[in-house]
Amino acid sequence: MELTLLGTGAPAGLPRPDCPCAACASAAGPHARAATALLVDGSLLLDLMPGVAFAAARAGHSLGGVRQVLLSHPHDGPAVEVPAGLPQPGRVPDGRELALLTGHRVRAVALDAPGTGYAVTGPDGQRLLYLPPGTAPAGLEEPAEPYAMVLLDVVGRPDALARLRAVGAVGPTTDVVAVHLDHDVPPGAEERRRLAAAGARAVPDGTTLEVGAYEDVPDLPRRTLVLGGARSGKSVEAERRLETLPQVLYVATGGSRNGDTEWAARVSAHQERRPGSWRTVETCDLVPLLGVDGPPLLVDCLSLWLTDAMDSVGAWDDAQWADGGERALKERVRELTDAVRATRRTVVAVSNEVGSGIVPATASGRRYRDELGRLNAAFAQECEQVLLVVAGQALVLRG
Repeated sequence: MELTLLGTGAPAGLPRPDCPCAACASAAGPHARAATALLVDGSLLLDLMPGVAFAAARAGHSLGGVRQVLLSHPHDGPAVEVPAGLPQPGRVPDGRELALLTGHRVRAVALDAPGTGYAVTGPDGQRLLYLPPGTAPAGLEEPAEPYAMVLLDVVGRPDALARLRAVGAVGPTTDVVAVHLDHDVPPGAEERRRLAAAGARAVPDGTTLEVGAYEDVPDLPRRTLVLGGARSGKSVEAERRLETLPQVLYVATGGSRNGDTEWAARVSAHQERRPGSWRTVETCDLVPLLGVDGPPLLVDCLSLWLTDAMDSVGAWDDAQWADGGERALKERVRELTDAVRATRRTVVAVSNEVGSGIVPATASGRRYRDELGRLNAAFAQECEQVLLVVAGQALVLRG
């Protein structure tokens, strides 16, 4: 089954008309995207967009062989005029299947938001799934047969990909292609990095893909360390890296700090940001979690883990520190990094980068700064990917 992406952008296209944002300003040339529309084997058109006939011609195709036009967006009619010669657009009711004379079968997939998703099976038996923007499948049954290709709003609805992975509809060999791309992410390198972290990719308008052909999409890193200063966006970046995976376990090392209203507000903001399917555990006992199989771990953060570890060995007292405290802390760090090296789980850990700021005024502050630098370096050594987040921008240090 052959698929040509006539457009890959949001309904308004990219750049958006009259939008002055930085992403739209840089969305020129190969980064410009028309509204998403898909041509399947030259005979089935999924969605319309302005200039669809010209877009097909630029991609080396004619719409003369199109026998069916199906709409996925929630409105009942096309947003643009139907070109002469094309059949009138229609919609398949949820749960129903349409058989085409070309040998394609199209089943409508129920969604959690207005619109219609389409599962298309080609004459060769290959299967693809296409979802409209801002939607995720509803009522998925487990286990599901994996699709060869899935096209969906990866940036706007990462939880849709998590749901599909949870039931097996997206497997290790599924080609995940991001469509409905808008100005939420700057085009180019940052867009590629974000999508690769989700196991997905984007292609330029006019690209023709073979459904079922193997594509070398980067594997999700198994161990990642995200560094950054205060309010740098490091926690958001860490959460973003796991939001397309199901059943994430969020490991909060800071505790509840009963009576501290400012800390409670911070914790609440983090909780509201996380997907509802994630579970949370409050603990600094990381080694046992790393030693057993289970869902991906998001550890936020190592700097608070270190505070707890230094408390436990009496690191703030010079005498205790000299009389075995320093050795005990090194042993705690070694146990943690050994567990990270041996773990079979996907792990994303967050830590503060404090070595680039003002030198602390107290001996205990300088001790903490030094030990956190050593911990970060040791933990990073065991990770496939290391990121530094500055002003909300992620810089890849490794991987």
